[in-house]
Amino acid sequence: MPMKPIDFDRSHGELHQVIGTYLGQPADDVPDRPSLALRACLRHTWRTRPWALSVAEQQLRDYAHNPPGRLRRRLGEFHPVPDVGLPEASIQGWLLLLADHIKQSIESAEAPSPSTLPETRWEWHARFPELGEFLGGWFAQDMSDEFSDHEAAVRDDDGATDRSLVVRLVGEIRELLALGLGEAEHALAVAELGMELDPPAPHSTGSRLASVADGLSGFRPEYA
Repeated sequence: MPMKPIDFDRSHGELHQVIGTYLGQPADDVPDRPSLALRACLRHTWRTRPWALSVAEQQLRDYAHNPPGRLRRRLGEFHPVPDVGLPEASIQGWLLLLADHIKQSIESAEAPSPSTLPETRWEWHARFPELGEFLGGWFAQDMSDEFSDHEAAVRDDDGATDRSLVVRLVGEIRELLALGLGEAEHALAVAELGMELDPPAPHSTGSRLASVADGLSGFRPEYA
């Protein structure tokens, strides 16, 4: 029978958190250097959930040493490792290499150097989760099919979203703006976070983010 969610989390939850950071990124870890994906994972996890690293290290080793057979995967008792572009024969060694890198990071108490900007799409969404939900959910290319303009989409999000999440969204926008980025970097940020439309005239990307944060904070009459 399929593995229950609580059993999956206990056995593989942190493993899949680590592997998920490789989507769209090469699994090019080597013994003396973790990949960009793993460095992003380590940096974010050290900052937000450092206790999860030891769990991830153990789950990676357990899965590498006891990979499930096809029958158990077909029955749903195990979830296969997501495809990261490596030959199947290389997966075991790669998982153990990831575990070694995580163990070294824990034992040395060293996280990858802080980065002003996230370095992978996964890290962008991990660092700015509510902003990613907002931009990807309301400002995709089909926005005009549902809303008359950008302001209508923002009002819809404000009205449909729990206020505590709106507050988090405003905080993430202000955190992004506080980084002191240029317009090209702002454009990169919103693209990585899922926005597929240009800001409405006469706004730049940065000024549009600022106006959205002000509006959602209640500083403009239409959001009162």
